[in-house]
Amino acid sequence: MSESYDFDLFTIGAGSGGVRASRVSAAHGAKVAIAEEHRVGGTCVIRGCVPKKMLVYGAHFAEDLEDCKRFGWEIEGKRFNWQTLRDNVLADVDRLEGAYTDTLENHDVTIFHERAEITGPHEITLASGKVVTAKYILIATGARPQVPTCKGAEHATTSNEAFHLDKLPEKIIIAGGGYIANEFAGIFNEFGSKVCLVNRGDQLLRSYDEALRERLLLISMKKGIDFKFNTIFEYIEKTDDGRFKVKLSTCDEEVVDQVMFATGRKPNTEGLGLDKAGVELGEKGEVKVDRFSKTNVDHIYAVGDVTDRVQLTPIAIREGQAFADTVFGGHDPIAVDHSCIPSAVFSHPPIAAVGMTEGEAKNKLGSVKVYLSDFRPMKNVLAGRDERSLFKMVCDGDSGKIVGIHMIAPEAAEMMQAAAIAVKAGLTKADFDATTAIHPTMAEELVLMR
Repeated sequence: MSESYDFDLFTIGAGSGGVRASRVSAAHGAKVAIAEEHRVGGTCVIRGCVPKKMLVYGAHFAEDLEDCKRFGWEIEGKRFNWQTLRDNVLADVDRLEGAYTDTLENHDVTIFHERAEITGPHEITLASGKVVTAKYILIATGARPQVPTCKGAEHATTSNEAFHLDKLPEKIIIAGGGYIANEFAGIFNEFGSKVCLVNRGDQLLRSYDEALRERLLLISMKKGIDFKFNTIFEYIEKTDDGRFKVKLSTCDEEVVDQVMFATGRKPNTEGLGLDKAGVELGEKGEVKVDRFSKTNVDHIYAVGDVTDRVQLTPIAIREGQAFADTVFGGHDPIAVDHSCIPSAVFSHPPIAAVGMTEGEAKNKLGSVKVYLSDFRPMKNVLAGRDERSLFKMVCDGDSGKIVGIHMIAPEAAEMMQAAAIAVKAGLTKADFDATTAIHPTMAEELVLMR
């Protein structure tokens, strides 16, 4: 360590990217400190994908308990207790926060449980007034829910508060058309809430293939979720009994128990002193960085959602790892490849995808071949559930190279992880055709499409 600084690295934000960068940098021999004003673990662990996936697991039992009758199971007196699930999920979040904290402490990373602000070249001032210096500063403060402007918007909750509700709403309106809105719509619907999803645009999940979006909409409507497109909020008013009067642009006023905004996420860059440090920000307030996560200021870097490149936890982790290896690991500069990233929406049923949609492939390649498998999973057949799955493979029309795979099906994300490796590796349809199927499975459809 340079003796002129207190630390080699000071990380602001202890989410997935910041924790990985700090831990690996310390393992490379750097003296590291990290500041977190909320809870160690960040959005994903504390109020994002991890506790939300636990709610998804809980929601799946609603259909499993109904379907099991056709498989010979008789379950009397079943009922759902929201408080039990909520408290168990929050307890596991506490466990994970402790695990993340232990990981940092075991690598001798100094943790400051308070807000930090850049106040000068290589200088950070903590909320307590303590001033420290660092050779490098890493911004890893993530993003937060973006709340649209309307009268009474302060009465709405966001995904942050969804895990702490005292009781389930009998009726809830969710604003948004992205993955967060669709996931919570499915969760609350399965728990028995009457759900209305409101979208200011005319389609759901714009980045996903059209066939999957249409299939999810059809299934969701059959499950009882109400959708209102090209609709905005005019006002929200709190009633004397604690409910809410909501006026939508396309509907009469109605009273609901809860309103949730899931309309995107905004990078957390306010109050960090980035303007004083001369760090360049983008139009959405995101930290602008180069391929190696470096800002326009040589000693300041940024990773994860705060850069608004790809807002996914595995990407933040990869960026944090690449930063640490580049700056402290003695490696040549490492840039994270942001192409061909697999993703999933944990809706009911889930969606998973990797690579180009059919429309994107036609625009880029011209000649494409599309293969489909539209089927009812074996479990659904015996359960008497009229819900079909859809697999779609998009290939270069000339070479046969697979450029995209898209699916909506139970456990779609689990199947997609392995399929994404094949797409990333540049395999062809012929390679899939030459692979023996595992029967009977849903995944075998990947190698049987004609």
